[in-house]
Amino acid sequence: MDPRIIEIESLDAWLQTPPGQYLLAWEQTQLDRVVADLFGFHALQLGMPMIEGLRHNRMPHRWVGSDVVVPGRTDLLLDPTALPFEDNALDLVVLPHTLELSHDPHATLREVHRVLVPEGKIVICGFNPTSLWGFRQRRAHWYQRLGVERWFLPQAGEFIGYWRLRDWLRLLGMEVQGGRFGCYRPAVQSSQWLERFAWMDAAGDRWWPILGAVYLLVATKRVHGMRLIEPGWRAARASRVTAVTTVSSGRVASPHDKTISGSTRP
Repeated sequence: MDPRIIEIESLDAWLQTPPGQYLLAWEQTQLDRVVADLFGFHALQLGMPMIEGLRHNRMPHRWVGSDVVVPGRTDLLLDPTALPFEDNALDLVVLPHTLELSHDPHATLREVHRVLVPEGKIVICGFNPTSLWGFRQRRAHWYQRLGVERWFLPQAGEFIGYWRLRDWLRLLGMEVQGGRFGCYRPAVQSSQWLERFAWMDAAGDRWWPILGAVYLLVATKRVHGMRLIEPGWRAARASRVTAVTTVSSGRVASPHDKTISGSTRP
């Protein structure tokens, strides 16, 4: 079996667990809020068909594409590193954990940049390695070396830090419009314990906002155009013509005079 299918299935199964449902609820709320105000004609969700990233978007043409077919959730079967769209074709692309699951996240991001129209938007969700969940995942790697498996998150993909991702986007000429972190509760499996730590969400937003288990980032594709600058000699020539006309009129111009068609009038 393709290892990418195993990764998708493992992440899909994890999203059914209490911490997975907690994370999914936060991401779904943030995606619904962000995409509702993004307009255009063509939108694509790339990867993670189990998340409805475009359900509140109002663009007339919306697709969910993935390299794995999920019945009832996938519209397009495609390779994230070779999208079947022309250049400058899409107004919005949503990537829910897509870069983490991609075998080549750099190529995926370059391909998304290619198909976006100028001023097109990209929305990215990802796990934050600098969090309680990220620490537990790194600790699981240490346990695995000792022959003990204590995984909290699925073993699919690799975490991409928020600031690292911002650097990747800047290299492509994309401007980050904003970002947000969420899911500050500890990495526990029980829904009862997750509820006991519910107070940490409000505290985390206020006191340690960059330590959330997951982040959402919005960026815009900028295409810099040319701007014509008027040559300085034109302004200088216009001032000389006004001065000559004023002197030839036989009177001294006052500051309240207006110049119309090369002459002055009170």
